[in-house]
Amino acid sequence: MSLVIAFVGSKGAVMAGDMREIFFWDDETAVLALEKELYGGDLVTDDDLYRRAEALGVGVVVRDGREKVREQDGVLVGEVRETMGGTVRARRLYVTAGRYVLAEFEGSCGRLTGKGTGSTFVVLGNRIAQDIALVSIRGGWKDGGTEDAVRVIILAMKKAAAATASVSKRFVLIRTEAGADLDALLTRDLGEGEVGMKNTSGIFRKNA
Repeated sequence: MSLVIAFVGSKGAVMAGDMREIFFWDDETAVLALEKELYGGDLVTDDDLYRRAEALGVGVVVRDGREKVREQDGVLVGEVRETMGGTVRARRLYVTAGRYVLAEFEGSCGRLTGKGTGSTFVVLGNRIAQDIALVSIRGGWKDGGTEDAVRVIILAMKKAAAATASVSKRFVLIRTEAGADLDALLTRDLGEGEVGMKNTSGIFRKNA
C-alpha cells in the first residue's frame, strides 16, 4: 500500500493518489522484515530499498504505473491494496461533494467501514505515508476552499514521496464539483446499502 489523499468540501471534492507498486518475493520472514523497515520509515530512497532488499536476500520490483484514483459516475474513488498468498486486500474511498464512504475488500467480498460529511481530509496508505501526509495537512490547512485543499494535497504528496520509498514522486490528481449518486455506486460494488455504517466524520481522518 502507498498513499491516497482526499478532501471533501461542501461544493466539491479533490483526490490524489501515487502510482507506486512494489513486488516482493523469496523468504517470507525476510520479506516481512523488509516491509517493516519500509513502512516504518527507515527506507527513504529507492536505492535504500534495493540495497536493503539485497542484504536480506529479498527480490524486489518497483513500478510507478498504477493509477489508484479514478472518477466513476461523478464519484471520486481511491484504493490502496496489498496481495498476500494470492489474496488481495483493499481499502477503498468513495468521495463526492459533501460526503465520503470507506470500504474494505478481501477478494470479491466487501464491507462498509465508515462514512463522513463536511469539510474533511481522508488519508489512506501505509503507516509512514499516512503520518507524513497528516502532519503536512495539519500544518498547511487554514480552513480554505477547494483550491487551498488542492495546494495542501499536492504538498503532502510531495513530502511523502521525499520521505519514504513506499510512495512514488508521480501522482494523479482528480476533482469533481458534482453531488453524485454515491449510493448507487456502492450498491453496484457491494450489493448493499449503508445499513450499519459507522459515523467517522472529522477534519482529519486516518485509516490505519
